[in-house]
Amino acid sequence: MARYIRNYVPGGTYFFTVVSHRRRPILADELGRPLLSKAIRKIQLRRPFQIVAIVLLPDHLHTVWTLPPGDDNYSLRLGQIKEEFTRLYLGAGGKEGRRTVSRALHRERAVWQPRFWEHTCRDEDDLKRCVDYVHWNPAKHGVVTRVSDYPWSSFQRFVQLGEYPPDWGDTDPNPGVDDPEWE
Repeated sequence: MARYIRNYVPGGTYFFTVVSHRRRPILADELGRPLLSKAIRKIQLRRPFQIVAIVLLPDHLHTVWTLPPGDDNYSLRLGQIKEEFTRLYLGAGGKEGRRTVSRALHRERAVWQPRFWEHTCRDEDDLKRCVDYVHWNPAKHGVVTRVSDYPWSSFQRFVQLGEYPPDWGDTDPNPGVDDPEWE
């Protein structure tokens, strides 16, 4: 079995990719989207963190968080968000994917992939690359041709803050940053 080594930096800023089980398109629909928002808000109240940027696609989400000073426990937060969403989603009639014997033995539901991908933002340039990647993602996947047309993203907030012009994203802002682990 693979051994995953996470980088934990108290008060750090991190980029995450979290994917639904077998990439089922359950996250951005009328059922999944508000339940995921509710799960994130609930855990955020219990264990604070700042959402720097976020994009929600049908089968995965990318987000950049900054944790409070002295706190590095993003794994607990992501686990609790996944658990809360699963509880809400199945309770509202959402269907899980096919459960393997292993998942059944470990009492795991087939709503999320078991792990997530994490990247620690090293500096301001790295943070900008990650935020650009988050906002470019709907265009990258061909969901929209213009980044500004995608509604389930923090892009419009960045436009209002003056970080991007409204027509930003006509071309890939990070060509070559297309490693499989980012997805």
